[in-house]
Amino acid sequence: MGLNVERPVYQVMILNRLSKLFTVVVCLAICGFGQTAVPGTPAGRTLQAWLDAFNSGDRAKVEAYVKTIYPKESVDGMMAFRQQTGGFDLLSIESTEPLHIRFRVKEKNGPTTALGNLLVKDGQPPTVDSLALRALPPGVVIENVTLDAALRKRVIDGVGENLTESYIDADLAKQMVDAMKMHADKGEYDSITDGDVFAERLTTDLRAVSHDKHLGVNFSPFKVPPRKEGPPSPEEDARFHSQMDRMNCMFKKVEILPNNIGYIRFDGFMDASYCGPTVVAAMAFVAHTDALIFDLRENGGGQPVMVTMIASYLFDKPTHLIDIYNRKEDKTIQNWTLAYLPGQRLTKQPVYVLTAKKTFSGAEEFAFDLKNQKRATIVGETTGGGAHPVSGRTVADYFNVGVPFAKSLDPVMKTNWEGMGVEPDVKVDAKDALETAQKLALEKIRAKGEGK
Repeated sequence: MGLNVERPVYQVMILNRLSKLFTVVVCLAICGFGQTAVPGTPAGRTLQAWLDAFNSGDRAKVEAYVKTIYPKESVDGMMAFRQQTGGFDLLSIESTEPLHIRFRVKEKNGPTTALGNLLVKDGQPPTVDSLALRALPPGVVIENVTLDAALRKRVIDGVGENLTESYIDADLAKQMVDAMKMHADKGEYDSITDGDVFAERLTTDLRAVSHDKHLGVNFSPFKVPPRKEGPPSPEEDARFHSQMDRMNCMFKKVEILPNNIGYIRFDGFMDASYCGPTVVAAMAFVAHTDALIFDLRENGGGQPVMVTMIASYLFDKPTHLIDIYNRKEDKTIQNWTLAYLPGQRLTKQPVYVLTAKKTFSGAEEFAFDLKNQKRATIVGETTGGGAHPVSGRTVADYFNVGVPFAKSLDPVMKTNWEGMGVEPDVKVDAKDALETAQKLALEKIRAKGEGK
């Protein structure tokens, strides 16, 4: 959690080095608590239910929590994050209201602390309206930020300037800026004094115009330093590498299934410059299988370069995978398979890619590329629909905006999956995708054997 990634990436809301990659898993987590008392408000009771379920590590308890309190959540994602973090200790309650609570936690398996923000809808029981965790940079000072008219205006102006300058669609950028100003002129933001509430409201208003799931405004209750040009510092790189090591570069499982079917599950496309050896090892492990399954059902995206690296193992000749067009620079970058890769390529095996509704962004590109090249069969659900690489921009002391600055395009058809998602070749519920893919793979293996 709390990974600091500055390389261009696909993400739902990539906002700064310490929060960018965290958003792949931020809403997959359930946190646990230590000795700090949790208030008996609707928000407090929801937090405690959340913490109890996650820290238990018990799948049945997590499933019950998801069913009754947070239906938008993923049981598999929560269980995976529980395994990674070991659960959480609740360090403090930072602020509390009946339907809103901000809290600080520390993961049990590592030194990372995070600030949590939970908004709930009252009911029997209360349910989660929104939940966010953000990793805290070392030495950061949490502030009790109350928004005033001047700060709200600076945020609106800063978001507008960044959208006007860099958003991939100039016409949509103008429409979004006009919509924000309209809401502001009507006084609809005047009563909002909470940063998280304001960020969520702006995000909702912007997406109502653009329908762009990559676009979002984020609040941090500490001053966000302006982005620096140039490479990250050695200290930043060290923190980044430590996080990548602890998360095993988001690779969760690599194994040989019955009938010599290779299986790779990874939940993010991490920094290829550091995580490349993990990819090489995973692909070497499944190099002699008769079919290959990539499980992207919990994959929220990541770095385009890593998408290209992994896809390159599946082709035996140079292949033009995707183009990425940058509106501000009016420049198109072509992404081709890599000419050199360590280890053996897997060019003969049939390939299956498992998808779910939450498969997003770079993970969608991987499925999109392989489907268009007829190199893989996509099995599962239609994906989330985000085809715009995004960059985080500081807009005020406590606010960032994730600006989709480019778009991915098929080299031939000039289309992408924005707003629509990638349609599977074989449509089944995500929970049934692995079993279905195994059956399809076995049929292909047997047919190949009979044809010899």
